[in-house]
Amino acid sequence: MTSLQVVVRLMEHPEMSAQQRLMIALERAAGTMARLDQALSMHPLRSAFLYRFRLDAVRRQAMVDGQLIEPWHLAALLEGVRLRMDPWLSLAERGDIFDAARHALSMHQWIVEPDFDQEGEIQVAMKAIERDVERASPLLGAAHAAHAWLAGGGRRAPLRGALIRFWQQSGLLHLPVPITGPQALGGDLPFDRESWIPLLLHALANEAAAAQDLLRDLDRAWQVARASIGKRRKNSRAAKAIDILAATPIISAKSLADRLGMNVANAHALLGELLEAGLVVELTHRSKRRLFGLSGMGRMRDYVAPPRRPQPGRGRGRPRIEREMPEPAPPAGLPPAPSGGVLPRLAFDFSDLEEAMAAADAAIRETRISLDRIRQAGRPEADHQRLGVGETR
Repeated sequence: MTSLQVVVRLMEHPEMSAQQRLMIALERAAGTMARLDQALSMHPLRSAFLYRFRLDAVRRQAMVDGQLIEPWHLAALLEGVRLRMDPWLSLAERGDIFDAARHALSMHQWIVEPDFDQEGEIQVAMKAIERDVERASPLLGAAHAAHAWLAGGGRRAPLRGALIRFWQQSGLLHLPVPITGPQALGGDLPFDRESWIPLLLHALANEAAAAQDLLRDLDRAWQVARASIGKRRKNSRAAKAIDILAATPIISAKSLADRLGMNVANAHALLGELLEAGLVVELTHRSKRRLFGLSGMGRMRDYVAPPRRPQPGRGRGRPRIEREMPEPAPPAGLPPAPSGGVLPRLAFDFSDLEEAMAAADAAIRETRISLDRIRQAGRPEADHQRLGVGETR
C-alpha cells in the first residue's frame, strides 16, 4: 500500500468534513515545500540534487503513464552512451525497453528544455493556472487548475512543465524542482473535484519529502567521501576534487582539470587514486571520453555497455552468440531389449502419389506450351515495330 493510499483511508473518516480534509492537505503540502526550499537555499549540492531528482521524477511520471524506466538507464541515455542489454532478450523485450527510454527522454525534455511546440503548450497550461490562482492561494489555485485541465482532456506533460514553472513564479520554490504529484494520477483513486484536490496536495507533499530525503543522502555521501580522503599534503587537490564531483554528478577528466586548474594527465592521476580508494567510480567502460562520479553513481555503470571493439581474427558482421550447452546427463541403465522374431515387412501403396505427380507434370507441360505460344505470338509484332522505327529514322 502506497503512502497516498494510506492518506485516502485516513481521509475517509466519517467525522472529517471535506473542508477539514482540504485544509489538512493544504497545510501539509505548504509545510513540506517550505522546508525543502529552505534546505535547498544556498546548498552547495543544488546542481547534483536537481540532476538526480529529475531522474527520479521522470521514473515516477513514467510509471503512472504505464512505462517502466530505470533512472540510471535514463542517465546513460542523457550522456550519450550505449545501453547495456541482456543478449538473451527477445526483439519484443528490446523494443519495450527502447519505447520506455524514448518516453522517458521525452518527459525529461518537457521538464528541462522543451522545444518550440512544447513551449507553446506549457504557456497555455500556465495561463490556465494563473486564472485559477487569482481566486485562491498559489497551492490551492494550482490544484484547482490541474483538476480542471485534466478533466477537460488536457495532456499531462504540459501541465507538469507548467507546475514546475509556477512553483518558481509564485515563490514557493526558488529552484525548478520537478514536483508534480504523479501519485495522484493513479487509476484506482477518485477523480471528483472534492476528493482529488486533497489527494494532489498530499502527493505534492510526499514528493517534496522524498526530495528532502534525497538531498540528505547526497549530503551524507559527500561528507563521508570528504572524511575518507585522510590526511594529505597541504597542496593536495583531492578534497576540492571531491567537492566538484559531489556538486557535478558526472564529469570528465578534462572538465575536472579545467575546474582545478591543472593539466589533464594530473587530473587522470588524481582520479586514479580516488578510484583505488573506492571514492569515485568510472561510469563508461571506455579508454577515451571517460566519465566519473562519486561512488553513489555506481549503479549507472551497470546500465552502460562497453564500446564495441573488434576481436583479432574475426571477420565483419555480428558475432555469433554461443549458447552454453547443458552438461549431458549420465546415461541411465536401459532395460534389456525384448527378444522376438523379425518384424514383417510392410507394403505401402504409392498409387495416389504417382497419380498426383503425373497430374503435376501434365500441368507443367501445358503451362510451358501456353507460354511458348504467347512468346511466339508477340515476336512478329515486336519485329514489325522495330522495322517501323528504323524506317522513320
